Amino acid sequence: MTVMRALVVNHESPFPLALAEVPEPTTAPHEALIRVEAAAVNPGELADRLPAAPSGTIAGWEAAGVVLRPAADGSGPEAGTPVVTVWEGGAWAELRAVPTAALGVLPSGADFAAASTLPVAAGSALRALRALSAAPGRRILITGASGAVGRFAVQLGAAAGAHVIAAVRRPEAGTELLNLGAAEVVATPALTDLAPVDGVLETVGGEILVEAFGRLKAGGQLLSVGRASGRDITFRPEQLMGDHGSHGRSITTFFFGDGTPGVDADLTWLGGQLAAGRLHTHVSRVVSAADAPAALTEPADGRVVIDFS
Repeated sequence: MTVMRALVVNHESPFPLALAEVPEPTTAPHEALIRVEAAAVNPGELADRLPAAPSGTIAGWEAAGVVLRPAADGSGPEAGTPVVTVWEGGAWAELRAVPTAALGVLPSGADFAAASTLPVAAGSALRALRALSAAPGRRILITGASGAVGRFAVQLGAAAGAHVIAAVRRPEAGTELLNLGAAEVVATPALTDLAPVDGVLETVGGEILVEAFGRLKAGGQLLSVGRASGRDITFRPEQLMGDHGSHGRSITTFFFGDGTPGVDADLTWLGGQLAAGRLHTHVSRVVSAADAPAALTEPADGRVVIDFS
């Protein structure tokens, strides 16, 4: 049996993660075997998935690397192709089996650490903005704009020509967001002075969602992409009533892994934008696989990436 190094859930450790040797993954006909160079750490995994996962589980959603063995059914890229991948689990390991529909091709010489942060955050931002019809003439409000999804949404919305309004809790984040393309920066939760918007990409939840919903034009849509605050959402009856200027508004739920096809094309496009310098991510630090269990207990201002090269 051939083995590889992987970070596995270990509930006997102070932090529920340990580096171990495990069997290499087997691949289905529609899956490619990827040699992982870098794997991103999603905060949601640390907060929600690790505590609930059985011991021995290989965690991780996002990773970038090189195709070691292409899919047997002929789909996807050939061996040696640099790729970025997303799937539920299996990313924090030296090798990963991934359906070819869940990987994007990266340009030659791509920064694997930066690319590994794209799938969930940038993929969610891209698909959410597409649903909100972000385009020239459209006013799009992005809450939690300094977070991972929010930063990508600001950049992608501005690149699409929309008038992007970045809502943040910390005013000091405003300068960076303006540099990334935001037309306006506003403070939350007080959005009452904001002119009406066509759409909202909402990542915070709680009272911020309620305030943002109140700024929608007639027929406007709020897309609920996340709930970073963890707070419940409570509307007073009058806040849901429409008039001549606010009728027909909607709240729509969102889930990146809903099975909508085109993940491979979206990741390929995002990887190209990153390599061309038209999209920027925020990697706060890169840690080795051996150091990861200890490093992940420390707070990070930005994404942490695990180096498996």
